[in-house]
Amino acid sequence: MEIGKINKLKIVRATDNGLYLEDVENNEVLLPNAYVTDDLKIDNDIEVFVYKDSEDRIVATTLKPYVQFEEFAYLKVKEVNDYGAFIDWGLPKDLMVPFAEQNEKMEEGKWYLIFLLEDEQTERLIGSAKVKDFVFFKDIDVKEGDEVDLLLYDMTDLGMNAIVNNLYKGLIFKSDIHKAIKPGDRIKGYVKEVREDGKIDILLEQPGYKHSIDNNSEIILSALKDNNRFLNLTDKSTPEEIKQILGLSKKAFKKGLGNLYKQKLVELNNEGIKLL
Repeated sequence: MEIGKINKLKIVRATDNGLYLEDVENNEVLLPNAYVTDDLKIDNDIEVFVYKDSEDRIVATTLKPYVQFEEFAYLKVKEVNDYGAFIDWGLPKDLMVPFAEQNEKMEEGKWYLIFLLEDEQTERLIGSAKVKDFVFFKDIDVKEGDEVDLLLYDMTDLGMNAIVNNLYKGLIFKSDIHKAIKPGDRIKGYVKEVREDGKIDILLEQPGYKHSIDNNSEIILSALKDNNRFLNLTDKSTPEEIKQILGLSKKAFKKGLGNLYKQKLVELNNEGIKLL
């Protein structure tokens, strides 16, 4: 049985307090009545998250947390007190991030990238914002062109920082961002380069993607943002109108607009283009 993770366990007996679940090694854990439903029967298998409750008892819940043991997630601070910051991670008992695990004092209502680990002294699950302590900069097992899973977490002057495959630190340079993204997004990306320092440069499109379309899309996006998210242009607009507003040919406009529409960044109607 793994604390801090989703476990598949068997229901073995019922008590006044709830159902007892058992793993293959006969370790038991209580699923409290609050999570027991009529369809749960003895000998059924059930997936539950196992953790310690507010009284440090090991219990199971059918609730799914936003993060599991040794994973990263982008989470919101609910409260800060004398002990640390308390994070909403989808369970009744908030996740504590001790001050020692904060890069700077966290603030209530703000979002942070958090890594879930076990405190060696208390054996409790805690969060840490010290990202560099939990990513690897050696023995990188991805290469140029590989598709990877990204968790975006911080926009800087260089670009968007990302956790790559829950293992590595990546960066999407601003010049390589051609669609709307934000911290907290979980998306696919592609390895552009693995640098000597172990950091990974990331692309949002597969290598070989037509950058002329990217540039045209970027011009349209910029114009939309500068015009209250709307442009009075359609497929029926004349080449002269498009050239005057965007500086693009009608062919380049249609390609760029098609790309934005496929990515669900814009809405098209008879009046024009609306940025979503």
